[in-house]
Amino acid sequence: MQLGTRWNLGDTPPPRLPDEVVAAIRAVESEVGERPWRWTLTWLEGRPVVELDDGTTIRIGSDGVVIVTETS
Repeated sequence: MQLGTRWNLGDTPPPRLPDEVVAAIRAVESEVGERPWRWTLTWLEGRPVVELDDGTTIRIGSDGVVIVTETS
C-alpha cells in the first residue's frame, strides 16, 4: 500500500485520480451534504482506494469497475 493524500469533503480531488473515481466521489458528496469530513487516498496494487471519514470507500476492482462501499 502506498500513502496518497487527504483533502476536505467538497474540495478538488487529486488530479491523478481517474474520471470514474472522481465521479463516484462527487456522487457520494451529493448524498452526504456538508460535513467536516475528509477523504483519504491510498494506492493498493497501483489502484486508488479513497475513504471518507464515515467509512465510505471507493475503489477500482480488478475488472476496472468502480466499487462504492457505503457504511450503513
